[in-house]
Amino acid sequence: MKIRFASVLAVTLFAAALTMATDGTWTGYISDSKCGAKGANDQAGECTTKCVKGGAKYVFVNDADKKVYVVDAQDKVAAHAGHHVTVKGTVDGETLKLESIEMAAASGK
Repeated sequence: MKIRFASVLAVTLFAAALTMATDGTWTGYISDSKCGAKGANDQAGECTTKCVKGGAKYVFVNDADKKVYVVDAQDKVAAHAGHHVTVKGTVDGETLKLESIEMAAASGK
């Protein structure tokens, strides 16, 4: 019984650790939810803006792993559509809770 309880407790703690929010700084592109990682480039600004006007949401595409996160502060990223940026914030699941955003160096794509 003690082993079973310890196993359940360990699995529960591990699952809780996976669901915790992650604070950090990431570099990537502001794209739209329709194009996602395909729209993560320096030429996508106009297309990203059109897609958002058509109902898509702004997303952040991380350079490191191409993971796509919906940005909670849509108004803060609108001016950066298609731009290569550095963001600070908290990732909670598939959502980036944005604290700050600034232009980053071109990635050479």
